[in-house]
Amino acid sequence: MIKSMTGYGLAGFEDDNFIVSVEVKTLNSKFLDLSIRSPRQFSEKEFDIRNLVSGVLERGKVNISIDFANKKGAELPVSINEDLFHSFYQKYQSLALHVGADSPDLFKLALQSPSVISNVVEKTSGVEEWEAVKNVLIEALEHCNAFREDEGEVLGRKFKENLGVIRQGLDRIIIEDPIRKSRIRDRIKNNFKEWLEENSFDANRFEQELIYYFEKVDITEEIVRLGTHLDYFEKNLEDEFNQGKKLGFISQEIGREINTIGSKANDASIQKHVIVMKDELEKIKEQALNIL
Repeated sequence: MIKSMTGYGLAGFEDDNFIVSVEVKTLNSKFLDLSIRSPRQFSEKEFDIRNLVSGVLERGKVNISIDFANKKGAELPVSINEDLFHSFYQKYQSLALHVGADSPDLFKLALQSPSVISNVVEKTSGVEEWEAVKNVLIEALEHCNAFREDEGEVLGRKFKENLGVIRQGLDRIIIEDPIRKSRIRDRIKNNFKEWLEENSFDANRFEQELIYYFEKVDITEEIVRLGTHLDYFEKNLEDEFNQGKKLGFISQEIGREINTIGSKANDASIQKHVIVMKDELEKIKEQALNIL
């Protein structure tokens, strides 16, 4: 069964300690193109997240959004050196008393002193926090994968509809091909009948040239190969393994046979069917790009 690369998954979790929400969105891509938006404390878990994603979704353009809140109370986003703050405050207070100055802004002055407040703390996640996030992430990935499978079923039905139209065109070409050959034969006979009667000509050589010409315009092999390619394409729709690239290659072969039939037949009635078949094939090629 084929699987689409377009998917969406959402999962959440809440208990007395944490609130976790994970959203997964995927589009088509030749490789695994992963983009992660998560709190700083889970930045060191990118490798683990990538392994989890590749194990479920395999490839595609994947956007993951992780929201996490700790109900126990968040730590300050900055680091305050309390000992240094006290030292500055006491020193400023001593100087103010020494000169007899008012000291209403000593707290603010000490807090703004060098190295009292450091940069944002790069907090790392604990085991319990990561386990909560990981479980929700796995659930969201599974929802996304199920979405992809559902989309794949829809695409599979659409592919079979497109193949059905191409088969109808092929069936019509099979019926009209003998008529085309008869028409060519009659045209040649009528055009050259009088000329052959009036001129000395090697009839055997002429017959050989006609056989060579009919081989050039014969489309029997292309018809057989096209039918084989259509059967092979449909067979691969039921395969359990990733079929996106293979279906793309088969589509190219189908297109090659359709184009050859159109050029070799050189017939208006057959060309009408070829145009319809090519239109359906373009739809297949476009959708095949979205198959995993």
